Amino acid sequence: MASPIVRFAPSPTGRIHAGNARTALYNWFFAQKEGGKFILRFDDTDEARSTREFADAIEEDLAWLGISPNRIERQSLRLASYEEAAEGLKAAGLLYPCYETPEELERQRKRRLGRGLPPVYDRRALKLTDEERAAFEAEGRQPHWRFLLPNFSDDPFATVRTERSWEDVFRGPQSVDLASLSDPVLVRGDGTFLYTLPSVVDDRDMGVTHVLRGDDHVTNTGVQLALFEALQATPPAFGHHNLLQTEAGEGFSKRYESLSLAALRRDGIEAVALAAYASLIGTGQSVQPVNDLAELVALFDPTKVNRAPARFSVGELKNLNSRILAHLPYEVVSERLEEAGVKGGETFWHAVQGNIEKLADAAFWWRVVRDPIEPAIEPEDADFLRQAAELLPEEPFDETTWGTWTQAVKEKTGRRGKGLFLPLRRALTGATSGPELRELLPFLGRPNTLARLCAPCSGTETP
Repeated sequence: MASPIVRFAPSPTGRIHAGNARTALYNWFFAQKEGGKFILRFDDTDEARSTREFADAIEEDLAWLGISPNRIERQSLRLASYEEAAEGLKAAGLLYPCYETPEELERQRKRRLGRGLPPVYDRRALKLTDEERAAFEAEGRQPHWRFLLPNFSDDPFATVRTERSWEDVFRGPQSVDLASLSDPVLVRGDGTFLYTLPSVVDDRDMGVTHVLRGDDHVTNTGVQLALFEALQATPPAFGHHNLLQTEAGEGFSKRYESLSLAALRRDGIEAVALAAYASLIGTGQSVQPVNDLAELVALFDPTKVNRAPARFSVGELKNLNSRILAHLPYEVVSERLEEAGVKGGETFWHAVQGNIEKLADAAFWWRVVRDPIEPAIEPEDADFLRQAAELLPEEPFDETTWGTWTQAVKEKTGRRGKGLFLPLRRALTGATSGPELRELLPFLGRPNTLARLCAPCSGTETP
């Protein structure tokens, strides 16, 4: 295969979500695996809703994921190319003006359904005379323009190929029968372009070789293949992956702000965790911890992506996030730990990384060992903790100190198991669970440890 060129074409009308990330990642994986290029192309022809702020935010989200585009394109800068293509289609009789209002089109649709016919546009605009068109425009109607699909002929003896077929990168052999579709509107009454024409013109002009997107675009592909033919251009290969759904079974959309990449990032989700989860669920491969995108590139196999939608669980994502943090090398997180005020270095990271759900939890445990806390001490444990304080070894502390100390406490008090360890943990950390105390004790230090053990010893001299 020649080096592929793929594109991710979001509309900058909001932040991208985990479902968008799935499409972006699949395109990125495909390009990386085949030594190709990745184009970020903003579908920003909707001037009313598209903003540069959202476009910048999408670039930021992709960079956080680890995706670095080879080039960035904006459809708002390419309007002349779409105008030229539209004029060529008009000249060829393949783009024709229609004057129906939405209400009139709805009535036509209902009439066809009532007659047992498919609810497709009946092409009555093709039969309008010049005088009828002029009359409509005199009323103030501006035409929208439909693309004449090669889906039927008035000539009963004509042979018209109505199916468009392709070998789908994800789904194998696919076809769409254009006879079941209405001629699509490519240009609105105000002269602005809908999605289809700019997309095809851009793919042609930018040399896109593979279009990988969600399976909600399968029908669009049949139309686009016909449009490539009309423009006398070679179409790219197409691939349609399954979509993500919420846990409630609903489709993803920008209204689910909590599933946006920005929100997930704020919630402490690691980029590599989201990339792994968003790309591996709904496939024949297990969702597994990885260290970087390179591992996901190696795992990527379009033929293993399932047909059915995949349910996206935030709980499962958080679990994967925790599993990934448990194995992340210190050098990957060192700068972020420093920024969060964690000064314990690699030793502290190894002490806590197996007991955190997000990186910010490491800062929590650093505060636990370095800042004053309120020990959680039951009245019946006060005497036990006083005896433990009397047996605390001198510094320096290391990972053997905890075992030496608790063995001495066990022999002195007769306590063992939960009765021995839980009161110590509650006194030293204020919590009932957390990282191994044998690893935290050197960071607590002797003065801190004594102060917490003796918190209930009011008026008693510290040992």
